[in-house]
Amino acid sequence: MKSKSSIVLVATVASALAAIFGGTSVAIAQDAATSIVVGADTTFPPFETEKDGVVTGFDIDMINAIAKAENLTVSLKTLPFNGLVPSLQAGSIDAAVAGITIKTSRLKNANFSDAYYKSGLSVLVKKGSDIKSFDDLKGHVVATKKATSSVDYLTGHGFSSDYIKQFQNIDAAYQALATGGADAVIFDNPVNVDFKSKHDNVETVGPLLTGEYYGIALSKSKPELVDKINDGLAKIRKSGEYHQLFVKYFGGDTSGEVNDVVKPDKVALSE
Repeated sequence: MKSKSSIVLVATVASALAAIFGGTSVAIAQDAATSIVVGADTTFPPFETEKDGVVTGFDIDMINAIAKAENLTVSLKTLPFNGLVPSLQAGSIDAAVAGITIKTSRLKNANFSDAYYKSGLSVLVKKGSDIKSFDDLKGHVVATKKATSSVDYLTGHGFSSDYIKQFQNIDAAYQALATGGADAVIFDNPVNVDFKSKHDNVETVGPLLTGEYYGIALSKSKPELVDKINDGLAKIRKSGEYHQLFVKYFGGDTSGEVNDVVKPDKVALSE
């Protein structure tokens, strides 16, 4: 029969171990709750770009500001655009930023934050081109980025794959335009405008082809992130940080600002 002192000693050790491992479990849980892995495609200036291993851009500053407002820590993971939603589904990332258009098909596989940018597609051509609007593009080769709403728009308007050149990044599409491998680029207007501002030999033609909204894509396995991200977005709007991003990255052009709460299901584009 064990002595009373032995029983007390065992109980004391057991309590100490429970406290240690229990405390560790709590710490791990708390760390997991305050850290998020954010995927980003870095070929979408001025929203995301990478130089010498450093990722910068509108979306990067925005998600970091939101995270700070919500006491979250961001770990950034760079991925190709068409790998972002699958990575959310696989659980290898918690959120994704890349000027992601809110679409009904994407809402099936990911949650979205409130909209934070209003955009649209535009047509970019070389100066002096006979192409003056989208209607002039039939029979011409159009370059764009893979797996984006611009591809959906072109196929939805009767363009065959023979006339659509899809690239992994938009810089390659612009290069195709420059070298004569394509007659035009269709892509998100703020990115086309950013490219145009740095190159004197191109111009956008015709009106915007669509009205679409960008949102932060979030893993469906972490539904609690939707409220946290939306709360953080509301806070940086109120503080003025959100507006300052338009000053920093768009020279004060606020045409893309979304200052009201715009829910993703209300503005999602159908295919």
